[in-house]
Amino acid sequence: MDPRQLSRVDTLIYAVYYAPRGRYRLYMVASEIARRYLMPTDYLIGIIGDEGSGKSTLIKGLFPGLELTNEDEGVNLRRAPIYSFSPEDYFSGHTFHIDVRHELAFVQKYKIKEAIRRAIEHKRRVVVEHFDLIYDILGCNAQVLIGIGEEIIVARPTVFGPFPQNIKTIVDRTIKYRLMAHSAEDITTAILERDYNYKARTPLIHSDIRHGFVINFPERPNIDLEELENKVLEVIKADVPISPAGEDAIQVGDIRIYCTGPRTHVDRSGQIENFRLLKEFRLNPLTNEFMLIGMVGQKAIAGFEDIIEYMDIED
Repeated sequence: MDPRQLSRVDTLIYAVYYAPRGRYRLYMVASEIARRYLMPTDYLIGIIGDEGSGKSTLIKGLFPGLELTNEDEGVNLRRAPIYSFSPEDYFSGHTFHIDVRHELAFVQKYKIKEAIRRAIEHKRRVVVEHFDLIYDILGCNAQVLIGIGEEIIVARPTVFGPFPQNIKTIVDRTIKYRLMAHSAEDITTAILERDYNYKARTPLIHSDIRHGFVINFPERPNIDLEELENKVLEVIKADVPISPAGEDAIQVGDIRIYCTGPRTHVDRSGQIENFRLLKEFRLNPLTNEFMLIGMVGQKAIAGFEDIIEYMDIED
């Protein structure tokens, strides 16, 4: 490892990334996080996030080829391989995944703890989904904690934290904005396709901002932004259901929309709060692209200032 990278890892408190809403964008960010912050000697990785936040996609991007024992999309009924791990077995796996919330429906907590401890004591890597549910009896923190809400938080804990509950508090508080922004983004994209002839599969570039989204155009669009905003608001006020419609699509009322993150949405359009568009296209002078900016929700304190616990040390 490059000594400069080792220094960056050793001094890491936490890093924060926007959590992309499309599957392929999330893969790319996960790959970057793995390259920057994961070391071969990191045997215990804790993943924290709510259902539909993209934990499974994140894990696939962090550890390509790792077979997940369970995903939020469905239930894998096979027994998690970590329970049958034997250090004497030369062909035993070297990286295991376990979803604690799923396992708790079938296995007692101490059994999960024993399986995790046995694997890491023999220098096997364990990726623990819903790490916050097992931390209390595990006896140690993860070497790397990764939480996903509106942002992806990457932390390398010390004795002062961050602790799993710190991360969970933040991601639970912010995930709703990511779900609202994604739904508003896809509704806006569908209206651009339907009413303004911008096809969803054409190379419009989507990116992220806090509590919102950005759609980049190679040329200034001839679009009345007030009119576009009102059309999106009509769909929101109709309070229509939003649901996955296959692997790469969602259904918003009677509108079918291409989407590579079909589970990262609110349940109904009426749950999108305070949607608005910036009433001018912003020019990115570096790319000469025109940016359509949409926002949702209100300003809110996420709690990052409480992520580390400090101790008063007396002389």
